[in-house]
Amino acid sequence: MAEKRSDSDNETETGEDVIDDHDTMVGNVTNLQVLPPYHYGPAEKGHLCFDAAFESGNLGRVSPVSDEEFDLFIRPDTCNARYRVWFYFSVSNMLKGQRVIFNIVNFSKTKSLFREGMTPVVKSASRPKWQRLPSKQCFYYRSPRKQGEYIFTFPFVFDVDELYYFAYCFPYTYTELQAYLDVLESQNLPYLRRELLGVSVQQRRLDLLTISHPANLADHVQQRVVFFTARVHPGETPASFICHGNRNIIVMG
Repeated sequence: MAEKRSDSDNETETGEDVIDDHDTMVGNVTNLQVLPPYHYGPAEKGHLCFDAAFESGNLGRVSPVSDEEFDLFIRPDTCNARYRVWFYFSVSNMLKGQRVIFNIVNFSKTKSLFREGMTPVVKSASRPKWQRLPSKQCFYYRSPRKQGEYIFTFPFVFDVDELYYFAYCFPYTYTELQAYLDVLESQNLPYLRRELLGVSVQQRRLDLLTISHPANLADHVQQRVVFFTARVHPGETPASFICHGNRNIIVMG
């Protein structure tokens, strides 16, 4: 399912696309039991249950294509409906050995690292360590079925019946960040100062850490600075890990 690149693929990647009906989704799916097309009666074992109602979760809608194939719609960034990249959801109620195909159908980027070998991550209840899916099983392409829109497709086999999680990349949550900053602050390090710079539209803290010689932390002292910032969009979790490691090197080094 490899795609030949066209001249349009050389355009600058902005992450933007035309706003469509997908952007009107409100809220994540919550324990959504998806019945196959033309199925009548109660849900059965093997009828997958999707959930994204947890921290950093993102999945707005699920549409079954067949018994084995599902179109997944992700919600856009807060206050910016043109950006749709991050996904993170769980799946349960499968049969052992059940095969499925997942299509993320409303990405906003024409270019993606998925076309350069990056793949999503998966973990399960008995295997809590995130692992990347094989690159040969992941496909990012223009779909004639979706009017030429870019689709990300990956097949998967549930080898055991348990809770599975799928994510765009390794999650780094707000709770993890705050717990880490609380630990740093509790150490009362003389060369570190934590300040509340502001709050987000969802009333989450925006923290500012200043790390320098104690004499430089006085309010009246003017110094040249090196400024680190990371994670503008939800899907940029690698930047959060890089910033985390950078802080560790500076603080603990």
